[in-house]
Amino acid sequence: MSVYFIANIRIKDEAAYAKYVANSDRVFAQYKGKYLTVDNNPTVLEGNWPYTRLVLIEFPDKRALMAWYQSDAYQEILKYRLESADCDTLVVESN
Repeated sequence: MSVYFIANIRIKDEAAYAKYVANSDRVFAQYKGKYLTVDNNPTVLEGNWPYTRLVLIEFPDKRALMAWYQSDAYQEILKYRLESADCDTLVVESN
């Protein structure tokens, strides 16, 4: 059953955030993560969306997602995202 990582991101420092982006693809691939979308301008139908980017990543299952997120390789680059942006992230399981 697929599992999705959703990140709502408000980038504060583009140059620092670029350090995260430059290394993220190779780490996702190691854990079978697949970008479904990176959208810098989604259409808001209801409510307020105070972010600058939405990222949706699919993993084959929750075990793969958690292995990716908790891996030393990801933790090493995660610091760049957390230092350069405010992020609200979710894990969503498909039915």
